[in-house]
Amino acid sequence: MVRIRPIHQTDSVPGPAPDPALNPATKAAMNFRQLDLNLLRVLCAVQRTGSVTAAGRQLAMSQPAVSNALARLRRAFDDALFVRSPAGLHPTRLAQRIVPLVDGHLRQLELELCRAETFEPASAALHWRLSLSDLGEMMFLPPLAAALRADAPHSRVSNVSVDAARVSAALEAGDIDLAIGILLPDHAGVASEELFREHFVAITGSHWRPPVGRSGTGLSPQQLAHTTLAVAAPTATFHGSVEAMLTRLKLTERAVVRARHYGALPELVTCTDLMAIVPQMFADSLSSRYSVRVWQLPGHGPHYSVRMVWHRSASADLAHSWLRDRVRRLFARAGATGATPDQSL
Repeated sequence: MVRIRPIHQTDSVPGPAPDPALNPATKAAMNFRQLDLNLLRVLCAVQRTGSVTAAGRQLAMSQPAVSNALARLRRAFDDALFVRSPAGLHPTRLAQRIVPLVDGHLRQLELELCRAETFEPASAALHWRLSLSDLGEMMFLPPLAAALRADAPHSRVSNVSVDAARVSAALEAGDIDLAIGILLPDHAGVASEELFREHFVAITGSHWRPPVGRSGTGLSPQQLAHTTLAVAAPTATFHGSVEAMLTRLKLTERAVVRARHYGALPELVTCTDLMAIVPQMFADSLSSRYSVRVWQLPGHGPHYSVRMVWHRSASADLAHSWLRDRVRRLFARAGATGATPDQSL
C-alpha cells in the first residue's frame, strides 16, 4: 500500500515557470523588433518642435497622423516620451536619452543617401584583391601595378590564390574584387568581359628541330606526334582545350612533364629536348629573355578567350568601374566581344 505524505506549509511547492515575455529586457527587444522605423522621424520632430502640430507641418503630416504615431511610439517604448508643460511638450528622461542618438543616426543616414558618389583615385586608399593565375601574375600584374602606382598611389593590390572553379563563389563572397584569365563564369551574379582572344603555340629551345619532316614555322600532326611534351596545369585558370587537343591527336602519352605553373616551362625547354605548349602572349614575351623558338600548332592550336570577371553587385560602383576601365585600357584588344549581357551566364 502506497502512503501519500501530506504537503505541509513548510514544504517547497514549485510554482509556474516565469513567462520570458514578462522580462523587461525581453519585452523591450520584442517591442523594438516590431517597431515601424518610420515612427522615429516623428519622435525626433516632436522633440525638436515641442508640438504635435508643428511636427506635423515639418513632416508634411496631419496632426491626427502625428498623434497616432506618437501613441504607437509610447506603446512601443512603454513610456510617455513627452509630457505637457507650459512651454509645450517636454521629453521624459527616456526621450532625453534616446532622441539625440536616433536623430544623429537619421541625419548621418540622410547625408550618406543624398551625397553624390565620387571617386578620386589619386587620394583613394583601397585594397584591390585580384585572382590571377601564375601566368596572369607575370603578364598582367606588372603593368596593372604600374598604372595603380601612377594613378592611385595610395591603393594596394593583392593576388589571391583561387582555383578557377571557385572564382564565381569567391566573387560572391567578396573574397576577391576581380579575376582575369581563361575563365568560364557560371553564376547568374557574375559578369564578364572579353579582353582578347588568342591561341596556344609550342615553344622549344632555339636549337630544336622536328625529328621528322621539314622544318618551318609550324608543326604537322605527324611532327607533333614525334615530340616529347611539357604542359602546365594551373589551377587558377581553365586549360581544357590543350588536353582536348592532345586527346584528339592521341598525344596524351607524349606529355612526360606536367608542371603546375607556366613559369617553369622556358627553363625546361632550353635545357632539354622537350617542347612546351603555352599561350601565345606568354611565348611572345620570352624572346627577349630566353633562347626559344615558337612553333604554330596544327590548325593554329586551340584558341582561348581571356576575360575580366567580377560580381554584378560591383558593376555600378565608381571605384570598381575605374579599375575595370584601367584593365580594359591596358589589355583589351580590337575584336574582343566586350561585356556579357546582364543575364545568367
